[in-house]
Amino acid sequence: MTNEKKAGRYARIYAQAETLIKATTHPVSRMATLTALLHHKQSGFFWTGFYLLEQGALVVGPYQGPVACLNLKKDTGVCWAAVNRGESVVVADVHQFPGHIACSSQSNSEIVVPVRNGAGEIVAVLDVDSRDFDRFDEEDRKGLEKMVELIYS
Repeated sequence: MTNEKKAGRYARIYAQAETLIKATTHPVSRMATLTALLHHKQSGFFWTGFYLLEQGALVVGPYQGPVACLNLKKDTGVCWAAVNRGESVVVADVHQFPGHIACSSQSNSEIVVPVRNGAGEIVAVLDVDSRDFDRFDEEDRKGLEKMVELIYS
């Protein structure tokens, strides 16, 4: 898919999400809606969901796809890398990522985007896995970062 086409798809999903989430201000409900939209409207999204940062731990939140890891070992894997760096992390081949947590052996690439509350604190991450190697790029990062801003808007 071309970058232009991918950007257009993110714009359409964003517009739909923006309308849908107005029904509630509850962050977890908004996460659930975003998860469903992204998982079903983006090709190649094998696992799509959120991990919530609660009391220094990352615990699974709303997701779609196969059964997930319920808790992620602190400071290990792509999700914790995004939290610790304070920025999105794109991994072309998860098997080459030091400390990767393999919740599913079918996952080959991943993108993780931090979710910040109104005070700017990281409170969760959006985690998307793909069976395809090198599935995620700069357009995905930009599109998903904009999408997660809706949670606390």
